[in-house]
Amino acid sequence: MWFHHDGCPAHYSATAREVLNRDINGRWIGRGGPVNWPARSPDLTSPDFFLWGYLKDKVFQQAPTTREYMIQRIRNACAEIFTGMLLSCVQSLNFEKRINKCLEVQGHNFKHLI
Repeated sequence: MWFHHDGCPAHYSATAREVLNRDINGRWIGRGGPVNWPARSPDLTSPDFFLWGYLKDKVFQQAPTTREYMIQRIRNACAEIFTGMLLSCVQSLNFEKRINKCLEVQGHNFKHLI
Protein backbone atom coordinates (compact mmCIF):
# COMPACT_ATOMS: atom_id res chain seq x y z
CA MET A 1 0.00 0.00 0.00
CA TRP A 2 1.14 3.52 -0.79
CA PHE A 3 -0.14 6.74 0.73
CA HIS A 4 -0.35 9.84 -1.49
CA HIS A 5 -1.01 13.16 0.23
CA ASP A 6 -1.47 16.70 -0.96
CA GLY A 7 0.86 19.60 -0.31
CA CYS A 8 -1.16 21.08 2.54
CA PRO A 9 1.22 22.83 4.98
CA ALA A 10 -0.05 20.69 7.89
CA HIS A 11 0.82 17.53 5.93
CA TYR A 12 4.30 18.86 5.22
CA SER A 13 5.19 19.47 8.86
CA ALA A 14 8.17 17.60 10.28
CA THR A 15 5.85 15.81 12.72
CA ALA A 16 3.52 14.62 9.95
CA ARG A 17 6.44 13.36 7.85
CA GLU A 18 7.96 11.62 10.87
CA VAL A 19 4.67 9.77 11.54
CA LEU A 20 4.36 8.76 7.88
CA ASN A 21 7.93 7.47 7.79
CA ARG A 22 7.42 5.54 11.01
CA ASP A 23 3.97 4.08 10.28
CA ILE A 24 4.14 3.57 6.52
CA ASN A 25 7.84 2.76 6.33
CA GLY A 26 8.71 5.16 3.53
CA ARG A 27 5.82 4.13 1.25
CA TRP A 28 4.26 7.53 0.86
CA ILE A 29 4.20 10.10 -1.88
CA GLY A 30 4.13 13.81 -1.29
CA ARG A 31 6.06 17.00 -0.75
CA GLY A 32 9.23 16.16 1.17
CA GLY A 33 8.55 12.42 1.10
CA PRO A 34 10.49 9.38 -0.08
CA VAL A 35 8.77 9.87 -3.43
CA ASN A 36 8.70 13.63 -3.71
CA TRP A 37 5.56 14.99 -5.34
CA PRO A 38 4.69 18.65 -5.89
CA ALA A 39 1.62 20.27 -4.42
CA ARG A 40 -1.38 20.52 -6.77
CA SER A 41 -0.18 17.51 -8.71
CA PRO A 42 -2.63 15.24 -10.55
CA ASP A 43 -4.73 13.07 -8.27
CA LEU A 44 -3.53 9.49 -8.47
CA THR A 45 -5.52 7.77 -5.76
CA SER A 46 -8.21 5.36 -6.86
CA PRO A 47 -11.10 7.39 -5.42
CA ASP A 48 -9.88 10.54 -7.17
CA PHE A 49 -8.95 8.83 -10.41
CA PHE A 50 -11.86 6.42 -10.79
CA LEU A 51 -14.42 6.01 -8.04
CA TRP A 52 -15.88 9.52 -7.80
CA GLY A 53 -16.34 9.71 -11.58
CA TYR A 54 -17.97 6.29 -11.61
CA LEU A 55 -20.38 7.28 -8.84
CA LYS A 56 -21.19 10.58 -10.52
CA ASP A 57 -22.04 8.78 -13.76
CA LYS A 58 -24.34 6.38 -11.90
CA VAL A 59 -26.07 9.07 -9.83
CA PHE A 60 -26.66 11.48 -12.73
CA GLN A 61 -28.08 8.95 -15.19
CA GLN A 62 -31.32 10.81 -14.53
CA ALA A 63 -31.69 14.52 -13.85
CA PRO A 64 -31.87 15.37 -10.12
CA THR A 65 -35.35 16.02 -8.75
CA THR A 66 -35.54 16.33 -4.97
CA ARG A 67 -32.77 16.42 -2.40
CA GLU A 68 -34.09 13.25 -0.74
CA TYR A 69 -34.22 11.40 -4.05
CA MET A 70 -30.64 12.45 -4.83
CA ILE A 71 -29.43 11.23 -1.42
CA GLN A 72 -31.14 7.89 -2.04
CA ARG A 73 -29.55 7.60 -5.50
CA ILE A 74 -26.12 8.25 -3.99
CA ARG A 75 -26.71 5.56 -1.38
CA ASN A 76 -27.94 3.10 -4.02
CA ALA A 77 -24.94 3.78 -6.28
CA CYS A 78 -22.53 3.21 -3.37
CA ALA A 79 -24.32 -0.02 -2.43
CA GLU A 80 -23.95 -1.31 -6.02
CA ILE A 81 -20.14 -1.06 -5.96
CA PHE A 82 -18.90 -4.62 -5.69
CA THR A 83 -15.77 -5.73 -3.88
CA GLY A 84 -14.05 -6.89 -7.05
CA MET A 85 -14.33 -3.42 -8.57
CA LEU A 86 -12.74 -1.81 -5.53
CA LEU A 87 -9.95 -4.36 -5.41
CA SER A 88 -9.31 -3.94 -9.11
CA CYS A 89 -8.98 -0.17 -8.93
CA VAL A 90 -6.52 -0.26 -6.02
CA GLN A 91 -4.19 -2.95 -7.33
CA SER A 92 -0.62 -1.72 -7.18
CA LEU A 93 -0.17 -2.39 -10.92
CA ASN A 94 -2.85 0.17 -11.79
CA PHE A 95 -1.46 2.66 -9.31
CA GLU A 96 2.10 2.26 -10.55
CA LYS A 97 0.86 2.63 -14.15
CA ARG A 98 -0.73 5.99 -13.26
CA ILE A 99 2.42 7.18 -11.48
CA ASN A 100 4.66 6.22 -14.40
CA LYS A 101 2.33 7.84 -16.94
CA CYS A 102 2.23 11.03 -14.87
CA LEU A 103 6.03 11.12 -14.71
CA GLU A 104 6.23 10.43 -18.44
CA VAL A 105 4.13 13.51 -19.26
CA GLN A 106 5.91 15.58 -16.59
CA GLY A 107 2.83 16.08 -14.45
CA HIS A 108 0.52 17.23 -17.22
CA ASN A 109 -2.96 15.80 -17.79
CA PHE A 110 -2.79 12.14 -18.80
CA LYS A 111 -6.21 10.63 -18.10
CA HIS A 112 -6.86 10.42 -21.84
CA LEU A 113 -3.71 8.28 -22.23
CA ILE A 114 -4.79 5.47 -19.91
